[in-house]
Amino acid sequence: MNIPIYQVDAFAARPFGGNPAAVCPLDDWLADDVMQAIGAENNLSETAFYVPRGDGNGAEYDLRWFTPAAEADLCGHATLGTAYVVFTHFDPGAETLGFHTRSGRLAVTRDGDMLAMDFPAAAAAPASLGDVAGALGTEPREVYDSIYGMAVLDSAEAVRSLTPDFRAIAELDCGGLIVTALGEADSGVDFVSRFFAPKYGIDEDPVTGSAHCGLIPYWANRLGKSEMLAHQISARGGEVHCRLDGDRVRIAGRVAPYLEGTIRL
Repeated sequence: MNIPIYQVDAFAARPFGGNPAAVCPLDDWLADDVMQAIGAENNLSETAFYVPRGDGNGAEYDLRWFTPAAEADLCGHATLGTAYVVFTHFDPGAETLGFHTRSGRLAVTRDGDMLAMDFPAAAAAPASLGDVAGALGTEPREVYDSIYGMAVLDSAEAVRSLTPDFRAIAELDCGGLIVTALGEADSGVDFVSRFFAPKYGIDEDPVTGSAHCGLIPYWANRLGKSEMLAHQISARGGEVHCRLDGDRVRIAGRVAPYLEGTIRL
């Protein structure tokens, strides 16, 4: 069996930045254990698999995501990457794609040289997630439960310089931990973040679209603005264009192609 595979860098204008994702177009679903094995073999944050719906309703697809260790409920960068692959290779005339997922229907629309995702917003509530300060090596100013756990630090430099204890993060009462702070003055960046998910086999994710489902409402409320520019300041880094639209968030970015190939099973 031959399965096409595309690897792209999401939230990046050129290769070697942003977050790598593998995308596998399918005619029919593979067995779950096979998709999980491919996700482990690729050893990227996520491998996306999609199947056309074929129901006559236009560019609609079923989409699933696998980390090296488990199937994910929601993934932003691999959705952005999947949309890029579909727009580029399979449906270049489409303007909007609909992906049906564990988290509902997610739309992706062309926006100039970017792609914009329509995702659900996630509210943030104050929470105690365990020893967050011990896991991060610094005391956060605020801790919330949102789409993931979220710790707010005093500065972008504090986020950038973190050397967290990944084992301790895995013991926290959350699936993953977002760490965020206000952007630096005169940088043009509204807020920065990093994301750690050792429970899913990902110590640090380079750029995490799904984390912005919680980040965007939090910072929109704190800053009093609905449109923002965010940077995820991992080693690879990535730029995320953000907008709050009621109970939805718009998460936009660029995608750079890197690799095309074939999986042989």
